[in-house]
Amino acid sequence: MSTTAPALPADLEAGLRRLRLAAMRRLAPELLVAAKTQRWSPEELLRTLVEAKLSSRDESNTRNRLKAAAFPVHKTLEEFDVALSSVKQATLSYLTSLEWVRAHENLCLVGPAGTGKSHLLVALGHAAVDAGHKVRYFTAAELVEALYRGYADNSVGRLIEQIVRADLVLIDEVGFAPLDHTGGQLLFRLVAAAYERRSLGIASHWPFEEWGRFLPEQTTAVSLLDRMLHHATVVTTEGESYRMREARQKGGRPPKP
Repeated sequence: MSTTAPALPADLEAGLRRLRLAAMRRLAPELLVAAKTQRWSPEELLRTLVEAKLSSRDESNTRNRLKAAAFPVHKTLEEFDVALSSVKQATLSYLTSLEWVRAHENLCLVGPAGTGKSHLLVALGHAAVDAGHKVRYFTAAELVEALYRGYADNSVGRLIEQIVRADLVLIDEVGFAPLDHTGGQLLFRLVAAAYERRSLGIASHWPFEEWGRFLPEQTTAVSLLDRMLHHATVVTTEGESYRMREARQKGGRPPKP
């Protein structure tokens, strides 16, 4: 297209600005030149303008969903090393299809540190954002801290409802720090609010039978796991830590356990 396309007439420029059609206002001058030189039909010009607007809106919505998700890092499924992962290909194919998100099912990733849990969790979150889903990411410590603040000012119910408006809520590093009675109850309230309404994705290095190590009451642990695992895909990761393997390949000395 011409790089010297004439500016739009002032009235069209002002009208598109008032309608907040920034993408159309930006592209219209060059598209009008192309339409004249290539003898587009009116329908072709209108279709191109509409498609440009829709594409711009989709990109803007994706950026907004990505910002709201608050991922700590950018991880993609393409970067996930399937050859080094212990996740079975059939399971990975199901997870990447995102059918479990549409069905309001959960994902539970359990395994030692460095075996790809967080990478897979965040990468699936990015894929869900790209597919049009609303996603929220928290570490367990961040989530409980936010719930505590809501508990302190009596807004925790509204906060939980706000969080579970997302189609997928990701909770990483579950069990890294023990919870007191109130923290355990607040976490249970969120899991119960999401039950059969939204999808949860959690990652923890503790096997489920040891969740009593960081949850203060056995009844809380049992009730929480009952709801979390009722409709869930459970993936156990294993093997050597990616980080230790990478450190050794670079000639470094991996940290002692």
